[in-house]
Amino acid sequence: QVQLVESGGGLVQAGGSLRLSCAASGRTLSFYSMGWFRQAPGREREFVAAIDWSGDSTFYADSVKGRFTISRGNDKHTVYLQMNSLKPEDTAVYYCGVDTAWATSTSYHAYDYWGQGTQVTVSS
Repeated sequence: QVQLVESGGGLVQAGGSLRLSCAASGRTLSFYSMGWFRQAPGREREFVAAIDWSGDSTFYADSVKGRFTISRGNDKHTVYLQMNSLKPEDTAVYYCGVDTAWATSTSYHAYDYWGQGTQVTVSS
């Protein structure tokens, strides 16, 4: 089993920044992608960003492109999401996921493991 623990959420004013972290532990995995998704009340979980095992390929939702940056730690088992120029519409619970398939997916159906989520609230 794989455990994912997110941290870094909180309350921030519009235009501010937050950095989310997600650490994977447990069963040894290699060559897996990691991604961030978010879910606002009454809405489906939506893709935010993903990164492949090497860290060389990254993918972003159009709504966050240019504002958010996903990166991977040197140990490969930690992923970060730097969020700048935050907007009230970014308010959601943010989830980290692991996708063990070869290709990096932007669909939450493809992800095998999930963290418990961290709340991000952006005030106007």
